[in-house]
Amino acid sequence: MSVIGTAAASSGRYVRALLPSWQDYRDVKRTWRGDIVAGLTVGIIALPLALAFGVSSGAGAESGLITAIVAGVIAAVFGGSNIQVSGPTGAMVVVLGPVVAAHGVGVVAVLSLMAGLIVIAAGALKLGRAVSFIPWPVIEGFTLGIAVIIFLQQVPAAIGSQAGPSSNAFVAAVQSFETVDWSTVIIPVAMVLVVAAIMLLAPLVHKKLPGSIVAIVVVTVIANLANLPLARIGELPSSLPSPMLPQLDPGMLGSLVGPALTIAALAAIESLLSARVAVTLSDTGPYDADRELVGQGLASIASGFFGGMPATGAIARTAVNIRSGGRTRLAAIVHSIVLIGVVYLATGVVSQIPLAALSGVLMMTAARMISIATVRSIIGSTGSDATVFIITALVTVSVDLIVAVGIGIAVAAFFALRSVSASSGVHREELPGEPVPGDERIALFRLDGALFFGAAERMLERVNQTSHITVVIIRMSQLQILDATGARVITEMIQALERRGITVLVKGIQPRHLKLVTRVGVITSLRHRNHLFTDLDAAIEHARSHVTRAATAGGADAGDFGWTSAVQLPRD
Repeated sequence: MSVIGTAAASSGRYVRALLPSWQDYRDVKRTWRGDIVAGLTVGIIALPLALAFGVSSGAGAESGLITAIVAGVIAAVFGGSNIQVSGPTGAMVVVLGPVVAAHGVGVVAVLSLMAGLIVIAAGALKLGRAVSFIPWPVIEGFTLGIAVIIFLQQVPAAIGSQAGPSSNAFVAAVQSFETVDWSTVIIPVAMVLVVAAIMLLAPLVHKKLPGSIVAIVVVTVIANLANLPLARIGELPSSLPSPMLPQLDPGMLGSLVGPALTIAALAAIESLLSARVAVTLSDTGPYDADRELVGQGLASIASGFFGGMPATGAIARTAVNIRSGGRTRLAAIVHSIVLIGVVYLATGVVSQIPLAALSGVLMMTAARMISIATVRSIIGSTGSDATVFIITALVTVSVDLIVAVGIGIAVAAFFALRSVSASSGVHREELPGEPVPGDERIALFRLDGALFFGAAERMLERVNQTSHITVVIIRMSQLQILDATGARVITEMIQALERRGITVLVKGIQPRHLKLVTRVGVITSLRHRNHLFTDLDAAIEHARSHVTRAATAGGADAGDFGWTSAVQLPRD
């Protein structure tokens, strides 16, 4: 086959791997009953969440419902997970809220398109596995921070007030108390408490009883029968809108690039984390991380065309899907069909739901996102992991979600490098065998572990402190990790010792390090090419010859007795 033909075949396989296949539904014949039950259950649970997330983001309940329907079915068909349920999520609301406040509701659909294209590009470039490099304390700190923000965002509606002007959730929650009507505040607060109580008690009645739906029904009935002064969701469409291209303002696109990148990064991270968690909860087969990104990107684009918001994989709904018996993509598709039925059959009833009821649902959702057992295990593990966890959570709440992930990874990397650096070192050893006169003039140093930019300077200081010696032997056979900085430090160390009149012999350069040390100058810094050894005994014998000659009439140059180390130097 020609080169062009081989490349075309490879490209074809690559594209097909990112597209749906009939293999995605090969198990439906035996799992369809469980998939339908799971889809119905998740659809019921997703309804209040979709409405609440839509309202909380500022895009409106309609936008949240459309996102759950459109993005839910597109991600189910095109995504890389067999069991993932996608739609609006709390993390996305946290990002969208400030953007909507700054630019208006009209930018949401545009952001969905922009972010969707970025996520698709990430999948096409096979960046899906990058999420595996995010440390566990960062993920949990990120989750804790999101939960706190979601809870704080619901405070204004829970007290019947307006959110403050600040883009920070904590500050906005505090500011909302400035405009609260204290004569009626007890009513929305009471409704939130009723929702929380029902959601807590429902599982005790029956483990599959959808507490959020029951709570919303009860509070809505009470509010309407008693004609309570509570803000309602308001009118909803009785059908899905026709798809259309969002209005693009070229002058505004530049200011939306930053938010679009943030949303895309969040969508990718949350979706891949959810898919990875789903694999650990069920035996529904592995997930394709790159295809998952492509599917989620298409889901956000489709959502934007229908007037929805960016979507991600939803960990809570995915877990409910699995626990309810879902095993294939059919379950997530059924979940979207259930929500379509709500749009066409029950929007009149849904429009009367009090916003305080949705706030109660989201507050309970936020509380359930926090696992006390997980927090205890991280805090009680190591000081570095606890620090990473706390810093990530604090930055998430106070600054920005994506910034928090970046800082969390950076802090985790710092502690990891410090740990690796601490496990490496330089050790002075006694010469093996029976000592002979003059051995006290020979220093044998063994390099252990990793010699990289985090540990190199410490090693340089240790060796340069050596005094009253004639020869230094550097053993590199135990060195596992070596980077350019480490190799450069070895070069500088050899040069510094040679300037002091100390002869340096190098023993045991590993083949995988040979090209690096050659290019950086370790070998050329030696006084003679024969000062490179593969055998320790030969190096010691050579060192003793130096000491002997140095003790006599000045001695000749040390590299001239033709000791052959049998080290093969690379030509390049």
